[in-house]
Amino acid sequence: MIENESGEDYLEAILRLSSKKPDVHSVEISRELGVSKPAVTKAVRLLTQKGYVKVEKNHIFLTEEGKAYAEAVYERHLTLTSFLKKLGVTSNTAESDACRIEHILSDETFEAVKRFVEK
Repeated sequence: MIENESGEDYLEAILRLSSKKPDVHSVEISRELGVSKPAVTKAVRLLTQKGYVKVEKNHIFLTEEGKAYAEAVYERHLTLTSFLKKLGVTSNTAESDACRIEHILSDETFEAVKRFVEK
């Protein structure tokens, strides 16, 4: 488990980037998240220590555990974005708010939101 939101944001960014092409580089993560390359290097080092990411020849990959975690966070993001849009929130605001809410919402509340969205 990651203790902070930014770690989950990095995993989610790596997941999204790796869906477009198999190998991800720190500069791409930097652009995606709007952070510096040194910040990416530090985050990737921490995610590697936790077993969520591996780095081979400057290519960043999610481990199986990292991919599962990233997919769970991304599912929360998509579901919450959809929920907020159904409430009438604009797309940009829904995206932005979902990105913050996804990290703090309890599993129980998320499952209730998910059931609501799926109806």
